[in-house]
Amino acid sequence: MRRIVWLSVSGLLLVLSSVGIAAAQGETVAFAVVAEVLKDKTQASAKISVDGVVFEGKLLPIESVQNNLAWKKLEICHALKLEGVKVAEGFKVSSLRVIDAGMLPMGLQGFAGDCLIKKAIEVAPLVD
Repeated sequence: MRRIVWLSVSGLLLVLSSVGIAAAQGETVAFAVVAEVLKDKTQASAKISVDGVVFEGKLLPIESVQNNLAWKKLEICHALKLEGVKVAEGFKVSSLRVIDAGMLPMGLQGFAGDCLIKKAIEVAPLVD
């Protein structure tokens, strides 16, 4: 029993220290729905939510993110969980994860749904 408690406490401390490291570097967790991707994949326009505030801006990936397969396969309507720093142009992305649109904050779910419907309507006539 003591060992389980000790493992739980040490696991909690590990998680808290990871959060502390990200906070110490000034990084923030954000969510986004991609509205447009540039052909050269150096940036993407998106609706971004940081601390519950939704705004339109650009996702500006650091070099290691640009080489990430998730970024290389980025498309319109993709829902993302990001870590990085809010900047004047948008959000400087230091890491990203593609997520299900249902995992987005409520402020972005409507935009994600509208985007998917619009994408389906545009693609449907092409399928025979």
